Amino acid sequence: MQLLVLGGTAWLGHWIATIAVERGHQVTCLARGDGIPLGTTGVRADRDEPTALDGVAHQHWDAVIDVARQPGQVRRAVAALEPVAERYVFVSSSSVYASHARIGADESEPTYDPLDADLMRTPEDYGPAKVACERAVLEAFSAERSLIARAGLIGGPGDPSGRSTYWPWRFAHPSTADGRVLVPDAPRAPAGFIDVRDLADWLVGAAGGGDGATPSGVMNANGRLLPLPDHLELVRSLAGHDGDVVRAPEPWLSEQGVAQWSGPRSLPLWLADPEWYGLNARSIDRALAAGLALRPLEQTVRDILMDQSTQAAPPSGAGLTDEDERELLAELERLTR
Repeated sequence: MQLLVLGGTAWLGHWIATIAVERGHQVTCLARGDGIPLGTTGVRADRDEPTALDGVAHQHWDAVIDVARQPGQVRRAVAALEPVAERYVFVSSSSVYASHARIGADESEPTYDPLDADLMRTPEDYGPAKVACERAVLEAFSAERSLIARAGLIGGPGDPSGRSTYWPWRFAHPSTADGRVLVPDAPRAPAGFIDVRDLADWLVGAAGGGDGATPSGVMNANGRLLPLPDHLELVRSLAGHDGDVVRAPEPWLSEQGVAQWSGPRSLPLWLADPEWYGLNARSIDRALAAGLALRPLEQTVRDILMDQSTQAAPPSGAGLTDEDERELLAELERLTR
């Protein structure tokens, strides 16, 4: 299969290109920077430029895989590539949905209105921008010639966001001498993520070139979920943690300026507002029926821990620093005496 990956240097795109090469496909990566996988052909281009697709728009492609978030990039890509590409696989996001209140909701749930602009300017534009990207793909290629994969939280070894790698590191490297670890007291909150390698493997298969039918249309793609306490207990066990787990009330954490979900000074995977519980907890029945295979969470966590065994510093991007956690533990202990 002649496969064009629009990207290939960042985390998910790199895995997509790597797996495609391992499957024997001829892979070309169109990217702005360096670092495309071995075995691929690189085309350097900045997709914000109108001529970015000129180097790949005059040859036949069995499939294109695109991970963009900017509507203008996708609009230009589908216009240039529809005449020469058989299929278009677009990685969208569960952030396109207008509400996240219902766990298990499927692909029929209402989405945001699409962003009219070519560029998203703020984080609040992300969902509408992805909707606009989806619309461009479907209008150019139709549902029959495309797959829109609405990915949930993506995790695994090397996670640049730190969301899936903070807890393995924290339980393996407590900040206190007695091994205490601070967690949110959120028994009803769901938690989970899809392993980046499972998502990439499915996307490459969805591009075609295999023996089975190629999936088309819109499909959610997230990992299987556990209640957050069960998720953390599994990670704790695999990390060999034997200290105390200190459960902090959610309102208190918010008062202390601890963020939920992601980012600096956060407790990753934690969602305090039940109206957001469905963000990463949508039905994936369509994707499973279309060949999505999910490895056990235990395997992913072990791989994260193995990957971290050679690291001298904690994951960047999300979580509490050692100093932040120690201060929070001390303050919580003072209040509960």
